[in-house]
Amino acid sequence: MTLLVGGFESHVLFDSGASNCFITPERAEKSGIRSSAGESAGMVKVAGGGFLSTLGRARGVEIEIAGQSMPADLVISPVELYDVILGMDWLSHYRVHLDCYRGRVVFERDAGRLVYQGVRPTSGSIVISAIQAEQLLERGCEAYLATISMSESGAGVVMGDIEVVQDFEDVFQSLKGLPPSRSDPFTIELEPGTAPISKTPYRMAPAELAELKKQIEDLLSKGFIRPSVSPWGAPVLFVKKKDGVSDFVSITEIDLASGYHQIPIDEADVRKTAFRTRYGHFEFVVMPFGLTNAPAAFMRLMNDVFREYLDVFVIIFIDDILVYSRSQEEHATHLRLVLEKLREQKLFAKLSKCSFWQREMGFLGHIVSAEGVSVDPAKIEAIRDWPRPSSATEIRSFLGLAGYYRRFVKGFATMAQPMTKLTGKDVPFIWSAECEESFSQLKEMLTTTPVLALPEPGKPYMVYTDASGIGLGCVLMQEGRVIAYASRQWQGSERNRPTHDLELGAVIFALKIWRSYLLGETVQVFTDHKSLQHIFTQPMMNARQTRWVEFLADYQVSINYHPGKANLVADALSRRRYDSAVERDVESLVGEISTLRLCAISQEPLGLEAVDQADLLSRIRVAQQSDQSLLDATRVTGSEYEVSANGTILVRGRVCVPKDVELRHQILGEAHASKFSIHPGATKMYHDLKRYYHWVGMKRDVADWVAKCNTCALVKAEHQVPGGLLQSLPIPEWKWDRITMDFVVGLPVSRTFDAIWVIVDRLTKSAHFLAIKKTDGAAVLARKFVREIVRLHGVPASIVSDRDPRFTSEFWRAFQAEMGTKVHLSTAYHPQTDGQSERTIQTLEDLLRMCVLDWGGHWADHLSLVEYWHGSI
Repeated sequence: MTLLVGGFESHVLFDSGASNCFITPERAEKSGIRSSAGESAGMVKVAGGGFLSTLGRARGVEIEIAGQSMPADLVISPVELYDVILGMDWLSHYRVHLDCYRGRVVFERDAGRLVYQGVRPTSGSIVISAIQAEQLLERGCEAYLATISMSESGAGVVMGDIEVVQDFEDVFQSLKGLPPSRSDPFTIELEPGTAPISKTPYRMAPAELAELKKQIEDLLSKGFIRPSVSPWGAPVLFVKKKDGVSDFVSITEIDLASGYHQIPIDEADVRKTAFRTRYGHFEFVVMPFGLTNAPAAFMRLMNDVFREYLDVFVIIFIDDILVYSRSQEEHATHLRLVLEKLREQKLFAKLSKCSFWQREMGFLGHIVSAEGVSVDPAKIEAIRDWPRPSSATEIRSFLGLAGYYRRFVKGFATMAQPMTKLTGKDVPFIWSAECEESFSQLKEMLTTTPVLALPEPGKPYMVYTDASGIGLGCVLMQEGRVIAYASRQWQGSERNRPTHDLELGAVIFALKIWRSYLLGETVQVFTDHKSLQHIFTQPMMNARQTRWVEFLADYQVSINYHPGKANLVADALSRRRYDSAVERDVESLVGEISTLRLCAISQEPLGLEAVDQADLLSRIRVAQQSDQSLLDATRVTGSEYEVSANGTILVRGRVCVPKDVELRHQILGEAHASKFSIHPGATKMYHDLKRYYHWVGMKRDVADWVAKCNTCALVKAEHQVPGGLLQSLPIPEWKWDRITMDFVVGLPVSRTFDAIWVIVDRLTKSAHFLAIKKTDGAAVLARKFVREIVRLHGVPASIVSDRDPRFTSEFWRAFQAEMGTKVHLSTAYHPQTDGQSERTIQTLEDLLRMCVLDWGGHWADHLSLVEYWHGSI
């Protein structure tokens, strides 16, 4: 939604998964929002597990909704996609309900309900109907009308100012009549027996109809079309055509005026070009645009006309003629020869689309200059502004466009691998941090591409290749200058090939992809696989190697050994990886001491409240500055002590806690007796703490803290028994496929409950603790079982339980049999049969006692928290 935040319009997201409210630094700066004095919000943990830094907290920022002011405390952090995120602290304070189906926000107020209608965000441009536009306007959306005027680029070119061209004014005249008869008119050959095809004209907008009428009158006046009575009839389709000027090297580009219209159609085939419009039925007497074989026919004509100049100083691409020369004098001669050919063949060019005597020029999406070939910035702009893909189809579109310039990018295939994986069949679309990095780096690499040299025939080429388990990479060079890069990923069974075949496969790939350059030329291949030097004299070869050696015989190629350390470029192309998501920056390793849970509840056991965490981190920083031994350690060269960007002293990425007894006791207390850490043992508590903190003697301090805990001493008992004959149940093959269950009874009444139903998964040891009454019968248990177990985990294959009357009842047996679950009852007076439930009950009772001792209240109020903690052990 777009709301007024701090008096400025901002793009706002209502997010029930965020614990706090957030604003981007850019929006805060534009709106004049400043962090409150002394405020520090620490770090922000996002749903994917990553971390964002914060720049403080702004309190009481005005947010206006439907004329109502609803202030919020905003954490300043670089969140993405939105200017402002309103989280649970704000949503709960103003009693907000999110109606996701209707896309609206409902505020429960004393004065009545306030309903605010939002607009779902879109990515990029979309086409909507007039009805949708009207509905959006009724909702209060803003619409803008833009008028675009187009002028023909290059219309101001004066022919008399251009050397050589001024002598060929007749070549640049407008087409005013039919082209001359040519020796090879355009013909349309059909399959024998093909019946005439006639289709109804497409509906057109008024602007298109006006343009259609204008073009028909123009074509009639020139004689390019004539009225028709042909049984054939095609609808008219408009295609936008570029009519601008390009740039080039010290060369000239000549573009023919309506080139296709300069070739006559064989009289017998004219009727087949008929088309239908609301203004009449017409047929072409010259070759029209849009016919299947028209480009090939036009290229054949152009190649015949300029055959003696092709690849000497002329390049032809359909109706574009490129004339290149090594000097200004030579270029004048070449340009004159080309223009004389056009005059001789009565082929006409369009002056406004031509470029003369240029030093660099754009051609087919590239910029060609005396230095070499580079990417056309105008084309790359589309890649730079490409929004983040939201489906496999959008990824294919992006990679298709980016792939056109892959010869400029080292390691393109490997770099694109994370995104390529998402385009596979039946692969769920999960945009990970790895995909985001791949997407960003590809855009960055394509916008900073190098200038590649142009190959010079007759000079030797050098090809550097390398292969790895991911894919292969190749570099084509000549006289020390890079001509092209190439790479690709291994597919399917290719990954299982031996190293020798992978390295040889990279050589074959390079020769195939650059065949047009290398065939008939001297080629030196360099590889870091030494045994490939002897491939031509290898006595034993498999079928694949035999085929490849036969392929190599077509080339004048020699294979040389180049150590991997020296073969840096190709090695990087094949081995560069972007899947090191486990590497985290220094600030993310500071961890939970300063974590705001954004879009996800923290799963870490430390669980400090957000304000307390920020305060604790600030206190640690202050205490560090008073510990001279720590400050001295950071100044030692090669020391493991380092200072992060926010001034915190770290040791191997963990926060270094100074010699401050009060600070250490607070950390130990939070890690041992908070609501998210219910009295763990010394080993678990030490492993939890050392992930985020460091101080000398931590393990000893943890052991002492646990040993002195009164709650642990009162509640915890030794549960280990001497080992005996073990006859365990079979190990389950799938989670929640085979479960056990038992009851905890003899509890005081709490919220009307006096018993707990314990259900344990035998494979994962995870459990559900359900509060019940001792008087609940089998029917009540059956409903609760379906609601709490079957709903979450499906129907189990078997259940192990004791001989409680509710489990031995006919109703319970019939209920489980109907669902296909086998019920196994333990031996009477032998609880060891269901040892997992018994052991879980022991842990449950310990945890409940500690909760009641520490915080008081009803045991039923702590049951959900105990289940969460048990699942994290």
